[in-house]
Formats: sequence, C-alpha cells, structure tokens
Amino acid sequence: MQDLDEPRIAHLDMDSYFVSTEILRYPDLKGVAAVVGGGRDHQPRLMPGGSRKYARLRDYVGRGVVTTSTYEARAFGVFSGMGLMKSAKLAPDAVLLPTDFARYKHYSVLFKDAVRAIAPTIQDIGIDEIYIDFNGIPGEVRAIAQRIKDAVNEATEGLTCSIGVAHSKLVAKIASDLQKPNGLTIVPNLAIPEMVWPLAASKVNGIGPKAYAKLTKLGIETIGDLAKADPALLQSTFGRTYSEWLLRAANGIDRRPVTTERDSKSMSRETTFGSDLHPKTDRERLGQIFTDLCVRVSEDLKRNGYVGRTVGIKLRFQDFETVTRDYTIPDVTDNAVVIRRAATECLKRVKLSQRIRLLGVKVSGLEKANGNEGHASRQASLFD
Repeated sequence: MQDLDEPRIAHLDMDSYFVSTEILRYPDLKGVAAVVGGGRDHQPRLMPGGSRKYARLRDYVGRGVVTTSTYEARAFGVFSGMGLMKSAKLAPDAVLLPTDFARYKHYSVLFKDAVRAIAPTIQDIGIDEIYIDFNGIPGEVRAIAQRIKDAVNEATEGLTCSIGVAHSKLVAKIASDLQKPNGLTIVPNLAIPEMVWPLAASKVNGIGPKAYAKLTKLGIETIGDLAKADPALLQSTFGRTYSEWLLRAANGIDRRPVTTERDSKSMSRETTFGSDLHPKTDRERLGQIFTDLCVRVSEDLKRNGYVGRTVGIKLRFQDFETVTRDYTIPDVTDNAVVIRRAATECLKRVKLSQRIRLLGVKVSGLEKANGNEGHASRQASLFD
C-alpha cells in the first residue's frame, strides 16, 4: 500500500561519474587523487611487467578544464570546471586521465536501463543524472530507492550513485548531494526546515555565485534565511520574477512534474558562470562554452532519438535581465554544427553590451529521428 504522504520524486546522481568509470578500467587508481580532463596524449601507458604509467597534473600545459575529479582530488580543492593549470598547483601529483565520452555514454545507458526496469517514469537530464517518479510503484520509498541503487551498482559493474527523495524536484536534487558518495537521503516537506534550511543558499539549483554574493550582502546566507526574507527587499535587488522564484525555492515549492522522454517538447543545456563573462574580453571562453552547450544538446537529442527544428538561446546578464531568441531552420536536425550555426543567428539578434552570467541553448519542435538528419559541413564562429 502506497503512503500518499511519502515523498515520491527522486533525483539520482552518479558519484564522481566520469572518473569512476575510469577506475573500473584502472582499478589501481581506487583511493588515488585523479582528474579527468586530459587529451589523447594523457592516455595511460602499459609498462613492462603489467604496471601502468599515468600522466600527472604537474606536467600539464594548456587551457583545459577539469571534467570531474575523485573525492581524493577534491580534498585538495580540485573540482569540476577548474582550469587544469590551476588544479596542478593544488594537487600536482594527481593522476590526469583523458576524457572518453563513448565509455561514459555506454555506462549511462546501462544505469538508466537498470532504473527503468524498476521505475519506468524517468526524466533524463544529463549523462549522469535523472529524475525518477516513484508514484505507482509499490513499496516503501526507502526500499524502492535502495533497490534502484543496488540495480545500478550491478548493471554498471560497481558504480555507485546517490539518491535524494522529496516532494519536489528542487528539493530532491538538493537531497541527493547531502550524503555523497553512495548516499540515500529522504526529505519530507516537514523536514525541510531541519535538513535544508541550514544549507548555504547557493545549494539551490538556480542560485549561482553572483546571486549568492548579492544575497550574502543582504545578510542572507542560508536557505532558511532566504525562506524568511523580506519579499520587498528581494524584489528591490533581484526584480519581481526572480525574487518570487527565490522565495518559492527556499520553501521547497516546485510543482514541475517528472517529464518522460516521450513527453519531451524540447531539450536544453545551460550554465551559470562562476563570474560574469564579457562578450568582448571573454569572447574566446564564451565561444568554447557555447560550442560545448550545442554539442551536449546534440548528444542529448541523439541519445534519446530526437531531432528538432527550432533552436533557441537564453542569456542572463549581470543585472539579471534574461533574454531569449529562437531561430527555426528548414530541416530537422540533431547535428551540433547545425545547432551551433542556428544558435549564432539567435545571438546576432541580442545586444551584447553587458557581462553575461548565464548562457543556454535549446532545441524544440522535436520529433522522432529517422536516421537521415544531422549532416553539416563546417562549424560557425561565435561571439565575433
């Protein structure tokens, strides 16, 4: 018998995903500070006697960034998105591994199929994370979640995941991070003041570093502080729309359902920058990020078997003004180059005079692919 008062929305996040799949291949790296983010030159070399020689962060030269790191590397302050050169100063002896997206996609399919066998209603939001709807699944929530964790571990030959369960997607995502790695955290609505409010407001997905800095200047540091904040004070700083969302988020109010792939009307990727980027002085970095977003949306479309006709962009500027633009192309596509070119057309219709704090790319007007889409000739330039 299902308890209707139990939280039934889960967020599953694979633990240190990319580097964990590498440890399956190189088990001697278990318990070692290691970073994924290198290129082909950083492939481990098999030595006489069967041992391996690994590249080290201290020898890295270039402008690459950390894709992910082991928890041992994180203890030195090395996290995803950090420049590899900076990481080398913090953990020079850490192992540096090349990225292998084909491998990561393979294990992504394995763990998602394992989840679907238990809970068919999932929302795919990335290569290493999903939302799951437990409604209609018999059994107690903790037992369901543990079955899923065990199934993922078995299907992936030993990878672990952390699951958060709550009444909303927003709180479930926070909960999945509370007991990493290999955690299982359940946060009913009545437990939000005890379990969620003491956390830093930056733990809410959608509150980036810039917004958090503004909140702290107002004396608002925790999610609880934000939940009790004066609405007028927030509106004077962030504007009506964002301030209203901040209050709802802090109180765990999020009515978004878990949307299955069959219900998908669009697929998007966006990122909030650690510090605002200027479209002129940071043009090269913005171009790289923009390209990566287009590639990731393309990969999402291909993985889920969709093509789309309308490409859109989203920008949030330093003053929190948010603008969107759409561009409809003649033929449906899932090709990253085509998506990037269309996104560039959208970008041309935006006045780029302020620093940018958030950038996103979306493809909508989706339909099932028939295998003939996606060819293109060259990559368009961005932020020119």
